[in-house]
Amino acid sequence: MSPSFSRHLVDPQLLPLLEALPTIALTEAILPAMRSRAPWFPVNPADAERTDLLVRKIPGPESAPEVEIWIYRPRGLESALPCILHIHGGGYVAGDASGNEAMHRPMAADLGCCIVSVNYRLAPETRFPGGVEDCYAALAWLVAHAAEVGIDPGRIGVMGESAGGGLAAALALLVRDRGEYVLTFQHLIYPMIDDRTCVDPRPHPYVGEFVWTPHNNHFGWSSLLGTEPGGEGVSPYAAAARAEDLTGLPPAFISTGSLDLFLEENLEYARRLLRSGVAVELHVYPGGFHAFNVSPTAGIALMSRRDSQAALARAIAPVD
Repeated sequence: MSPSFSRHLVDPQLLPLLEALPTIALTEAILPAMRSRAPWFPVNPADAERTDLLVRKIPGPESAPEVEIWIYRPRGLESALPCILHIHGGGYVAGDASGNEAMHRPMAADLGCCIVSVNYRLAPETRFPGGVEDCYAALAWLVAHAAEVGIDPGRIGVMGESAGGGLAAALALLVRDRGEYVLTFQHLIYPMIDDRTCVDPRPHPYVGEFVWTPHNNHFGWSSLLGTEPGGEGVSPYAAAARAEDLTGLPPAFISTGSLDLFLEENLEYARRLLRSGVAVELHVYPGGFHAFNVSPTAGIALMSRRDSQAALARAIAPVD
């Protein structure tokens, strides 16, 4: 085993999580086993009592299969609620909406909002633009059926972690450019937004050792794009950092860890958004590796979740 180059920088309270999250080199052969894993965290029965869940299929993009969405509402609230369109993570190759139930139920109840999570099609079986078009179809359906779902169509924002954050950022670009709908915010947790990180000639020396590695990043992007990452002609709706124009995008919340492989692409995206006149709230948590925020006890994980929830509460608050 080669010596670690960044373990000494890991927040000590995160070391138990690091032991519980073995770093695996992704291949197509192990994807079925990854996708069949049970969710990390069970649903708290008290949170289930506070919320209602409806799982349904909606029309997908043209000539594509239906899209499954998971709709959470706080029990007992009948008014038109603000809505968070959530996109799950998984490197574009894994994950599903069910894996976030333990997070979404208390979030919907505590924030007093509707959360709609999208089961988009995964790579490599479905290449770009299948996944982002599934998310767009979900948004279109939500706006058209706002009264049925019980949401305010003028208060819909998008949220995602990792690849879900990448899809959320790409969806914000797609929504701006098509001009059919409006998103009120984009909430990006260590988003996977730049395939060029795979070919960076001067990579950051202290990121990407744990959980999501350069190997896995190359696998995820290759699976999504169907070609080698880092080349010419990659669409900004696949890799949001490729967008040349970031003006007119909704306000952004960006959160990442100092040891996350996506650190520099996230910092650069935040810088470019700010220079384009987009409001940005940026958080970098020292000693945090990819997915550090799932730790149930580490101080910086608790802080990151508090910061995220507080930002969401501000984003969905009614405008005076």
